[in-house]
Amino acid sequence: MEKKVLAAMKKAGKPLRPGEVAEMIGEESKDVSKVISKLKKSGEVMSPKRCYYSLK
Repeated sequence: MEKKVLAAMKKAGKPLRPGEVAEMIGEESKDVSKVISKLKKSGEVMSPKRCYYSLK
């Protein structure tokens, strides 16, 4: 699922909310939020503003 989340963020080309990513990849918003948290800790994703996430 991490690859799907990263691919959706790359395709969008702008900061997204977890719910928007979930819609794009057809997954549950809460599951996407968990993946984004993990990616943020590993440094692959950043949060330019509250509740929005984008690739570094």
